[in-house]
Formats: sequence, structure tokens, C-alpha cells
Amino acid sequence: MNRRHLSLVFVVLLAVAWSLLPEFSVTVLSYIGLYALVAAGLVMLTGVGGMTSFGQAAFVGTGAYATAWVCTSPMATAALSPYLAPALLPFAGLLLGIVATFAIAWGLGAITLRLSGHYLPLCTIAWGLSFYFLFGNLEFLGGHTGVTGIPAIEIAGFSLASPRALGIVIWAVLLLALWALHNLLDSREGRAIRALKGGRVMAESMGVDTGRHRVKVFVLAALLAAVSGWLYAHLQRFVNPTPFNLNIGIEYLFMAVVGGAGHLWGAVLGAAVITLLKEQLQDLLPQLLGSSGNFEVIVFGLLMLVVLQRFADGLWPTLARLTGRWLRPVARRSPDRGAILPQGQLPPRGTVVLEADEVSKRFGGLVANAMVSLDVKAGEIHALIGPNGAGKSTFFNMISGVDDPSDGEVRLHGRTMTGKPSRAFAAQGVGRTFQHVRLLGNRSVIENVALGAHLRGSRGWIASMLRLDRAEEAALMAEAGRQLERCGLGPQAEVAAGSLALGQQRVVEIARALAGQPAVLLLDEPAAGLRHLEKQALGRLLDQLRTEGLAILVVEHDMEFVMNLADRVTVLEFGAVIAHGTPAAVQADPRVLDAYLGGGDEPLAADARPTNGQVDRPAPSGRAAIGTAAAPAKGTS
Repeated sequence: MNRRHLSLVFVVLLAVAWSLLPEFSVTVLSYIGLYALVAAGLVMLTGVGGMTSFGQAAFVGTGAYATAWVCTSPMATAALSPYLAPALLPFAGLLLGIVATFAIAWGLGAITLRLSGHYLPLCTIAWGLSFYFLFGNLEFLGGHTGVTGIPAIEIAGFSLASPRALGIVIWAVLLLALWALHNLLDSREGRAIRALKGGRVMAESMGVDTGRHRVKVFVLAALLAAVSGWLYAHLQRFVNPTPFNLNIGIEYLFMAVVGGAGHLWGAVLGAAVITLLKEQLQDLLPQLLGSSGNFEVIVFGLLMLVVLQRFADGLWPTLARLTGRWLRPVARRSPDRGAILPQGQLPPRGTVVLEADEVSKRFGGLVANAMVSLDVKAGEIHALIGPNGAGKSTFFNMISGVDDPSDGEVRLHGRTMTGKPSRAFAAQGVGRTFQHVRLLGNRSVIENVALGAHLRGSRGWIASMLRLDRAEEAALMAEAGRQLERCGLGPQAEVAAGSLALGQQRVVEIARALAGQPAVLLLDEPAAGLRHLEKQALGRLLDQLRTEGLAILVVEHDMEFVMNLADRVTVLEFGAVIAHGTPAAVQADPRVLDAYLGGGDEPLAADARPTNGQVDRPAPSGRAAIGTAAAPAKGTS
């Protein structure tokens, strides 16, 4: 039995027991389902997307009040009665709640999600409070008294007035939502959502529009909350502002975090634990203390502190570890190697693919790069070297779209790219790695590599939720598998990327960049952390890519690796170009010797040959390392 089978067993047991449980238990289970629906949205928003919100109760209120107004307002019923039967008014309320929530969430998300750090959760607290007071001060919504007389939902003439009847709908909606969200996360768009938390710079460099995806996740979580509010209103048959205040918003977030913020079933577990715990405390504490009061709030808060400290990742991961010894992991379907993505054509050999024309970058009074010019041609390896602090990483960020140059111009395929985001560079065929490895450590290696092919797919969120993207997903995973085999990491495809050695993680980044089928490959210290044989394998791979016509720019500190591999070398010192040419010419340049050795009169062996990173082809004359003693210490540049 695996976890998928266990989930099916849970659903079957719930269905069998539903008619046997007492009315009170059914009511509690119905509320757990309502809360879990909101918490599932928060799992997507906070646990997966990395955005904290305390204001989800406001969206629950929006869904509840929308259906309450449609079903009870004389003006609304008079306007809709010629077109809709009374039994359809709740569904008109659902539609109004979804439309209103979508508009509000999109507007709030476009504004607040630009904030980062503690400003974002503070902003959600602000509009969460605002909605609570808004609900209480609008007279047509009943003010603080609320709205009564909300009718029960009817489906095909069958009334869902009782919790036992409506509870079935609540749990059906919850299970369908979990299924759809699971499908979304197991897709191209799901990998993009996960990348939001791993680092927006990395995600943008893979072609993900992070700003748009953040807003979409925010809206998705809000819509789930609104649906929960709609069901809540027809379960209670009465709404007032109290269930939608800030305290309830905090409880929803507690449910997601306590259950396991990165796990969809953690939302159900968290909702059940907190709901049942509060229920028991309200009955138990007055008996123990001999008086009534809000003691359960104090004890509840203390218990939450203990749980969060003891189970930092939530209860669901702990439960999964405990049951893992008895449950088989769900076998991932092997990539369909027959599924092929559309293939593009590389530019002819010798064509200038990427060009920087007198590019400068200033940070206040600090000049990081000064009038740097460099071009990378199809079918060549161009190395960018220099001592620590020479400005290599700053220049690398400018030619990949992470930073904008203060002066000068960056051109890709002859088109000006200055001022465009890094995802636009990715769309034009730029693939890159990072000086400090940026991977989704908890996800498998093959999922990380498939993220690099994000722009080679096109199916959206709805198609992913309904599993209409399976053919495209199979092709993306097959491409990721091919690139892993190409880079020698095929056996590690299902291993968590964070468990690999640093050198292997760098190779994963290269495979991820290759999955996007780039025209130019930008490698930031690819040999750092690699052992001797791994450097040889990397050298052979880069040599093969050059033969295929790929343009490659390498920033590297390992001089022996670089000088044996590169066709051209550009040397930076203090942000300016001090030498440019073949490896032999650069090694003989007095300015390069001075930059690396502290003086141009230091001897160099003319016939020195590299001992590390050598590829399986004869080293051209003069391609010797500047010297082991000359190689700068590894570190930031």
C-alpha cells in the first residue's frame, strides 16, 4: 500500500461512516471541511508560494456575504426573479462571490504582493481588519447584526438544509479541490509556483513571470476561501462579521502551518487538529478550573507554541515519516522518451549571439564595471576571468537580465535587450547557472531540470488542474531525463536535489539550463566543487556543446580548466577589461601577470600543461594555465 491508496481508504471510510456518525460529529466534520478548504489555499500561498497572509478570513466573508445578499436582499431577488428560480439564487450568490473575490484579490494582490519581508503580512493584517469593519458598517449587509434567513441549497429538488446533507457537498468540494491542486503542483505551472519560494531571480531566469504567478496564487487562495464562505453561509443560514475577523484569519494560517504548510493533506490535518482541540478545551477547561472564561484561548496559544517548536515543518511530514516504513512510495511514471518537444535551430557557427557594448554599472559612487565590451559567438567557448572583486558576477548579471546596465547596451541576436527582465532573455535563448547554486532542494533532480524547460510548454493552470496537460508534461519530463543522461546524472533523477554534493548540484544547474534549449549558455563557476574526473566529464560535455554550435560564456576561477578549454579569454580587473584574446596571448600579457601574480616579471613555464580539467582532445599550443599559484582563491567575484 502507498500513500495514494491510504488516501482512498480514508475517503471510503469517511463515506461509510457518514451516515453512522451522530449529528454533532457530522457538524464538526463539516466545519473541518470548510476550514480545510481555506487552509489548502494557504498551503498554496504560504507553504508553496512563500507568501504569508493573515487576511484570508476576509475572502471567506466576501463569499458568505455575496450569497447572503443575493438570497435575502429584496432588490437582488426582484432583479433576478424573472430569470432565475428561487432554488438557483444560492448559485447566483456563488457566482457573485467568485467574481467579487476575483476582482478584489487581483487588485489587492497587484498592490500588496510587490512588498517583501515583513511588509507583506503586515499589509494583509491591515486589509483583513478593514474588511471586518466594512462588513459590520454596511447597512445593506445587516451591519453588526448580520443577515438572517439565508435559504438552504437545493440540488434537483433535494434540500441540503441539514449538516449531514450539506456536509457531503462540503467534503466533495474539498476533495475535488485537493485533487485539482495536486494536479496543478504536479505540472509545469506547479514547478513555477514552487520556484517562487526558492528564489525569484532563479525563477525569472528560467522564464517564469514571477509577478504574475504570485498574483495568480494569491487569487487562487482567495477563491478557495470564497467557496468556503459560500458553503458556510448556507450551512449556518446566518452570517455576521464575527467569523471573519483577524483572529479567525490567524487561525486559518495556524491550520496550514501546524498541519504542514508545504503539504495539501496537511491542511486537512491542521484543520482537524485545531478544530477538535478548541472544541475539547472549551469543554474541559471549565471543569478543571471551576469557572468559565476565555481560558481556552490562553491554553490554545501555549499549545500552538509547543507544536510549532516541536514540529517546525508541521504534523503531516512527521506523520509521513512515521508511516513511511509501512507505506511504499508512489512510483513515478518513467518519462516517455518518445515524447519530443519542438526543436529550434541554433545560429550558424561564428554568428555573434550575445554582445555587450561598452557596458558600465554603478552602485552609487562605486563603479563595478566600466565600459566593458564582449561578444560570444555560436560554436565557441568564451571565458571571462579575473581576480576576486573584478566585477565578473556584476557583468554576468547584466548580460542575463538580472540587472540593468547604467550605461551601454546588451544585444541578443542583434536585438537590444537593455531594460528587459531576465525572463525575456530566457525567451530569446539564454540559459544560465549561478555562482551560488539555486535549486529546489526538497524536489527531485528531474523536477529541477524540467523547470528549465518552462518556456517550451504552454498549457495553463486550468488544463493542469484537470490533467489536460499530460502529453506536454510527459514531453517536458522526457526532455529533462535526456539532459540528465547527457550530463551523467541519470541515476540521480529521483533523488532530492538538496541531498547531492555541491559539484553534482552544479551539474544539475547545467542540465536545467540545457533543458531550455538555449542558444547561449552562461556558466558561473561551473567547475567549482567538482573533483578531477568530474571536471574532465564537464570539459567533454562543454566541448560537445561547442561542436553542436552552442555559444558558451564561462566565468571560472580554475585557470587550468579554462585555459585548456576556451577559444577566447577576456580578463577583468577592477571592473575594466585589461586583456582579450586567445589563451596563449592572454597568458603572455604583462597586465594579466601583474593582476594575478602581483608583478609582470614573474616567470611562466612556456610549455606548462594543465593537470586538472583536461578534455579528451589535444591542448592547442600555448593553452597552459597561468599557474597553480596564480589561481585566485575561490569566492565571490
